Amino acid sequence: MDFISFAQSMSNYKDSPKGVPGNPFPSRPWLQDRAAAAPASSNIGVKGIIAGGITGGIEICITYPTEYVKTQLQLDGKAGAGKQYSGIWDCVTKTVKTNGFFGLYRGLPVLLYGSIPKSAVRFGAFETVKNQLVDADGSLNAQRRLLAGLCAGICEAILAVTPMETVKVKFINDQRSANPQFRSFFHGVKLIVKEQGLKGVYQGVVPTIMKQGSNQAIRFFVMETMKDWYRGGDNNKQVPKVVVGIFGACAGAASVFGNTPIDVVKTRMQGLEAYKYKGSVDCAVQVWKKEGPRAFYKGTVPRLGRVCLDVAITFMIYDSFMDLFKKVWP
Repeated sequence: MDFISFAQSMSNYKDSPKGVPGNPFPSRPWLQDRAAAAPASSNIGVKGIIAGGITGGIEICITYPTEYVKTQLQLDGKAGAGKQYSGIWDCVTKTVKTNGFFGLYRGLPVLLYGSIPKSAVRFGAFETVKNQLVDADGSLNAQRRLLAGLCAGICEAILAVTPMETVKVKFINDQRSANPQFRSFFHGVKLIVKEQGLKGVYQGVVPTIMKQGSNQAIRFFVMETMKDWYRGGDNNKQVPKVVVGIFGACAGAASVFGNTPIDVVKTRMQGLEAYKYKGSVDCAVQVWKKEGPRAFYKGTVPRLGRVCLDVAITFMIYDSFMDLFKKVWP
């Protein structure tokens, strides 16, 4: 090979697409550099897990009372002895009058213990799947955004949300009884496992997967779409945290209207009276027959308030930590 040919080959090597080393000697394929360069985003999943865990702990401490009220209203019967509350404010005032202000935080330890791993799994899974699906320019199309969010929701449903939500609902449901049995988080878990086995903390797993999968598919799709719209095609453009919060509230609202019926069925299947239902489908049929279609949107208003605030805060905090990690953790 003469000098000019060698120079041209080296030029092709330097200009190879995506910065991947090529082979200056095409006729000698065994000289191809096949070593995989570590991408800058190789630890993005770990960053997502840590940032997500911190975010989950902070967020739940802020928004828990709305979750408590939502759950109480969903567990409330249609009429008669099983109905305790006439609405949101009635639920709040009766709870505070009976158990004090911190009665609105009954069951918080359950969610706190679970929210950290839940959020860690959610964001870690999303960042990992997203990193595998992005195009060469670092963007996701609509289908891949939905898929990444769906995978994140399924992972968190199986690994964290189902056992956490089941115990939380049983705790709140237990408070409604005349003689509450659960003295603390670990005491309650011990009783549930003793009486019902591990199945007792995995009730409602199917509707939970449906709920979390659709939740995160909708939320991440809306968030990523709105961020791309704001950036106008420039992936390096920073989205202000206030704007991220607004986008998060929109994503949260979309998920509430999209899957509240699933959330109602999930809550009923995880309550202490879940034995009344043969399964999720039977639960949905019985609710429809006995309480009507409006029952599937019980607790929508408090859930809407909580989720919009929740998702807005979550994405703002998460983005802040990820921005910090970019500076201190290359």
